[in-house]
Amino acid sequence: MTQPWIEIDGRRIDESHAPYVIAELSANHNGKLETAKRIIEEAKKAGADAVKLQTYRPDTITLDCDTEDFKIHGGLWDGRTLYELYEEAHMPWEWHQPLFEHARKIGITIFSSPFDSTAVDLLEELGAPAYKIASFEAVDLPLIEYVAKTGKPMIISTGMADADEIQEAIDAARGAGCEQLAILHCVSGYPAPPEDYNLYTIPDMLERFGLVTGLSDHTIDNTTAITSVALGASLIEKHFTLDRNGGGPDDSFSLEPAELAALCRDAKTAWHALGKVNYGRKSSEMGNVQFRRSLYFVKDLKSGETITKTAVRSVRPGYGLAPKNLSRVIGCRVAKDVYANTAVTEDVLC
Repeated sequence: MTQPWIEIDGRRIDESHAPYVIAELSANHNGKLETAKRIIEEAKKAGADAVKLQTYRPDTITLDCDTEDFKIHGGLWDGRTLYELYEEAHMPWEWHQPLFEHARKIGITIFSSPFDSTAVDLLEELGAPAYKIASFEAVDLPLIEYVAKTGKPMIISTGMADADEIQEAIDAARGAGCEQLAILHCVSGYPAPPEDYNLYTIPDMLERFGLVTGLSDHTIDNTTAITSVALGASLIEKHFTLDRNGGGPDDSFSLEPAELAALCRDAKTAWHALGKVNYGRKSSEMGNVQFRRSLYFVKDLKSGETITKTAVRSVRPGYGLAPKNLSRVIGCRVAKDVYANTAVTEDVLC
């Protein structure tokens, strides 16, 4: 089967390339444009491939209502209405252009998650190179179709979606013309415990859906994300902040700069370590071959004498015959005088 791939801003993403790391800015700007710019700068310094925004207004994502349907119960945002949360968390639309320009100036890819068609229109005006569909919108098939019609690569996060819903989202994207499509395994808990991730789902998704597959990781460290690389994840998305104690809606479950740098480094190391099936001798082993076991004489023998069990041993280093030859060597006569602590070689055997 042909290996699935997508390409964002000239960077090919598939299992034959190091994982594509996305720093999710989300609400971590905490109401300050300069903070958002600094997050982009730190993402670049850390080695992330891209930084991602979220493009919505509270009125485009929910209703200004305080009935029970619109209240949050439990978790980080307990007691707030959806409108209140999104009013605080949203990225002002007038910030998008300066942030896109800033990211391009410093050389990091920037794109966003749109939450309605007007957000897609804004992002198209800014030349967004790709789109991400958030987990909560994975069931919004009209939105997926609208994004697909841009012809840009699309990434769909699958938190809370079952296999049938994931397939419906894929079919909607494909049916509306999306040719480059990736999906992210995700658990929509904030934060999410590692044991909820069931990372063996990733290879199943690769086989079941045949798409580039990655991980949207809401755990509070990097272990889950790095482990996902070994199971086929080609993209990793993590929330990113300057300060986990910054007090914003998403700060507490986001990576700080040193942690993002470690993720970028360690995910690449994990990918390199996977390599390919190879039983051959590796370059780093060449100097140690001499220290493998081999056969050595442990007694002096005169020419013509028979080699007995007590005259030869398997020891390190490896300059003599391999130990598998021991039964053949015992009982042979030596062709010349040999001395203890010298290697058993073919030329001394009759």
